[in-house]
Amino acid sequence: MTQAFATPDRPRVVRDAKGKRPQFYETPGLDQAMSMILVLANELSVLHDRLDSAERVSKARGLDLAAEIEALALDQDALEAREAWRQGFLERLYYLARKDAHEAAQAESDADYKSIIDDIARS
Repeated sequence: MTQAFATPDRPRVVRDAKGKRPQFYETPGLDQAMSMILVLANELSVLHDRLDSAERVSKARGLDLAAEIEALALDQDALEAREAWRQGFLERLYYLARKDAHEAAQAESDADYKSIIDDIARS
């Protein structure tokens, strides 16, 4: 999979698994859709746990978290941090589609095309 987050001391490195992926469904695209659904389910589960934790901590401290969230005004740094997270999330979500597109583009290279034409010409 792709490394999602980079830090100043750890640069972002894209690593794709090599080789053929197992296919579980005959319908084209269904494996990709299931992968995306599982990524979303994982993110939703983590979000649920984090929100539950925040609500419990705020309640223990006597804070009305819902009202505080409604009144929150984000600065530019916060907006940029959210956008960076969103882009990483979308990258993870569309991982297989991106990988398949990359593999398809490589498979359709000029060298492959010429090789196929040469094979046909020799037949």
